[in-house]
Amino acid sequence: MKILVIHGPNLNLLEKRDSNIYGMNSLGEINELIEKKAESLNLDVEIFQSNIEGEIVEKIQRSLGNLYGGIIINPAAFSHYSIAIRDALEMVDIPVIEVHLSNIYKREEFRRKSVIAPVCSGQISGFGGNSYILALEAISLLKVD
Repeated sequence: MKILVIHGPNLNLLEKRDSNIYGMNSLGEINELIEKKAESLNLDVEIFQSNIEGEIVEKIQRSLGNLYGGIIINPAAFSHYSIAIRDALEMVDIPVIEVHLSNIYKREEFRRKSVIAPVCSGQISGFGGNSYILALEAISLLKVD
């Protein structure tokens, strides 16, 4: 089964962000963790990062062709206001797991609300790069055959 992993805005520069919030891993290191875990679960992963909302929407829309068995998405700041990404995810008929490196519920009030979560199978936050690992394990349990 192939899983699409989407990283949202500013995640390409994790090493420049507050390590107390986002952890010590660069996006490249997180991607390596994802690839290793996917291999151990016998999953293929395609990893995509964009700072542009429309590119993320288009990538999700392309998943409608049954290319993937699931999506793991860290919409980052788009979590809190992107109805476009939410609507695109609502159309897919595969498991979707929203992830966050930080615990969004321990942060500023505006970060505690996700417009994405209601259209996802689940949400994992607060475990740094391991949030993606937990999401891979969860999505492997939600396999669509």
